[in-house]
Amino acid sequence: MSATAATIEATARPEAYDAPYHIGAVTLRVRDLPRLTAFYRDAIGLKLLSESEGSVELGVEGRVLVRFVAGAAQPSAATGLFHLAILLPSRRDLADWLKHAAGAGVRLEGASDHLVSEALYLSDPEGNGIEICRDRRRAEWPRRPDGGIAMATDRLDLDRLLAEAAAGPYAGMPAGTGMGHIHLRVGDTVAAEGFYRDLLGLDLMVRYPGASFLASGGYHHHIAGNIWGSRGAGARRPGEAGLDRFELVARDEADFATMRERILASGGSEGDGAPSIADPWGNRLVLTR
Repeated sequence: MSATAATIEATARPEAYDAPYHIGAVTLRVRDLPRLTAFYRDAIGLKLLSESEGSVELGVEGRVLVRFVAGAAQPSAATGLFHLAILLPSRRDLADWLKHAAGAGVRLEGASDHLVSEALYLSDPEGNGIEICRDRRRAEWPRRPDGGIAMATDRLDLDRLLAEAAAGPYAGMPAGTGMGHIHLRVGDTVAAEGFYRDLLGLDLMVRYPGASFLASGGYHHHIAGNIWGSRGAGARRPGEAGLDRFELVARDEADFATMRERILASGGSEGDGAPSIADPWGNRLVLTR
């Protein structure tokens, strides 16, 4: 890729944010706050934005991507977070992060080409899944015969990706990094579709065996739910480690009002101007502007 092309790709609006709603900060309840903070700062490359007693926020350019709340009472159950997906602006940025991870001894658990995106997978020290990814441009996304988005889980050539990394030390996650999507463990994908599609109005984009992918504005997915290790599981227990809540960010006031109405009509609540609702497994969504 030429320098000019890389600059254009890096400064373009992320595909995930070109929609009425996108995913904002993800909040995790943790058992070892200092250890998790150091991991997301040093291994992942986020910046420490704020720190108070029992709470830490990390992100990029003042945008909070991950928030930790101390005091998790017990280990995570079967449902909850499968992974949070940190979306980088370009393939070069993904290559730079891979080079950093290799040098820092960060252990990857997978690497996939999903046709619409390329992704690297790992877990933090408390077992929360993390995806580090970049999107292909929307015009490049393959389509099924019915016009829907085609996705796959193909092998990602790590050697070829590494060859695109820039020289020099890693400076952390770049400007333009955001939260691309959140992938949840649920007890039933039909019920997940009923909640996120039928009640909240997201579009069903793709079905995999045992997983459903939903989005706003034609994106490949902002929220996914799978039953790969949680089929038939019930609601999460209060105070357990792992996912506490995640933000759904509205593009403008009209979109905020529309989703607020859906949330409250579906049994949600509102506090301090932030409507929220939990899905059938206790995964809590908070609507923000």
